[in-house]
Amino acid sequence: MKPDRQLILRELGLGPVWKLRAPAAALDEKGAATTGSDSVPQTEAAPPMALQSSAPPAAMSWDELAGTVAACRKCRLCEARKQAVLGVGDRNADWLFVGEGPGAEEDARGEPFVGQAGKLLDNMLAAIGLKRGEDVYIANAVKCRPPENRTPAPDEAATCRPYLERQIELIRPKLIVALGRPAAQTLLQTEIKTAAARGKLHDYHGIPLIVTYHPAYLLRTLLDKAKAWEDLCFMRRTMRQRKDA
Repeated sequence: MKPDRQLILRELGLGPVWKLRAPAAALDEKGAATTGSDSVPQTEAAPPMALQSSAPPAAMSWDELAGTVAACRKCRLCEARKQAVLGVGDRNADWLFVGEGPGAEEDARGEPFVGQAGKLLDNMLAAIGLKRGEDVYIANAVKCRPPENRTPAPDEAATCRPYLERQIELIRPKLIVALGRPAAQTLLQTEIKTAAARGKLHDYHGIPLIVTYHPAYLLRTLLDKAKAWEDLCFMRRTMRQRKDA
């Protein structure tokens, strides 16, 4: 059954104020803590016997990348993790969403964006006609949980960045969405503030990139959910333009 749009908007905390005037596929109004088929969600925390590779990340296949990430001990984040979390979703997706890093529940389950932040992200996707695993891939800037869910240190993000870069090369998305400041800074390699960076098209090696708030932040800062809705509408317009070009 198709999800009720008003229910989704209520879950986003937007209520009737942001009632849509057109279906998601025709949106043009300004709106703001991962083997099978490629179109089926794939949890990509590799099993213990996954294929590891001595090749640089830039040359790795998906299986080699998953095995190498699972065994990685290049920074201190590996010391307390239960498992590395590579990502989840459609490996041929047009949409790539990148968060900060796994939290406690993600570390336990091996999948990014579970729990309350994951539920909100799923509702955000549904609000623009998307669904986890269907033309959507979800990853994080770092693949191991930072202790106490702290922000990854710059050296930790830099160590993990080649893995994320290889994921992007393999997926070849049409649009990248950076969820929060740490993800945006890792991708754009510059100091930013989310409030100043959102609402603009950035560039990641020729791929449009949009910055918006992390779902965990939105759970703490309800007033910015309206801005997140603006960003969702901006994403949808941008993707439609990319596909029409």
